[in-house]
Amino acid sequence: MYRTAYLRNSILISLLSLLIVGCNPKSKSLPYYNTADFTPLFISPDESVDSKITHHISSFEFFNQEGEKVSEQTLEGKIHVADFFFTSCGSICPVMTNNMTKINEAFPGDSSIVLLSFSVTPWIDNVATLKKYATDHHITNPNWHLLTGNKSAIYELARKSYFAEEQIGFSKDSTEFLHTEHFILVDKQKRLRGIYNGTLALEIQQLIADIRLLKEEY
Repeated sequence: MYRTAYLRNSILISLLSLLIVGCNPKSKSLPYYNTADFTPLFISPDESVDSKITHHISSFEFFNQEGEKVSEQTLEGKIHVADFFFTSCGSICPVMTNNMTKINEAFPGDSSIVLLSFSVTPWIDNVATLKKYATDHHITNPNWHLLTGNKSAIYELARKSYFAEEQIGFSKDSTEFLHTEHFILVDKQKRLRGIYNGTLALEIQQLIADIRLLKEEY
């Protein structure tokens, strides 16, 4: 029952954002999100984004499939998409990886787009395991990082920075397993600009379109 409600909420959020944009033909900007319920905030040209949008992705440091350190500094001046998976997942994760591949293929050679796939079982998914997963799934883009590290740090970042479990982002701690199909779009200033169901092809198409729209802002 929770998964059904969770999926319904995700679709409603996307539809609401599209409806608001559609009702305003002059709007060429994506909304911002400050809170875990993903209430869309649209900023008019005469408003200050910095004063109204206070939520940003916080500092972090993890290791990717090459054993390289990846931090918030890796994202400086770049748009990124984040998701949360684990290599032994046989349900939604393969679909999510395939859909992240579609995003990767939509922007070939574009170093301004970074993809972050955080493992939610980092005690299993070490660097070697992530490297094998990347090889098996033909992940060769140096800007697509499969990340592992401290479990508590990953879970806190997921829930408090990315609001990965929308509407319940602050009600769980690292002792409760994190499992979400959400893809989160983040702009160059590390502000949340979109949430999508990573298992649905239509939402992936919308995410790709929104990345292009976000690129136009700059």
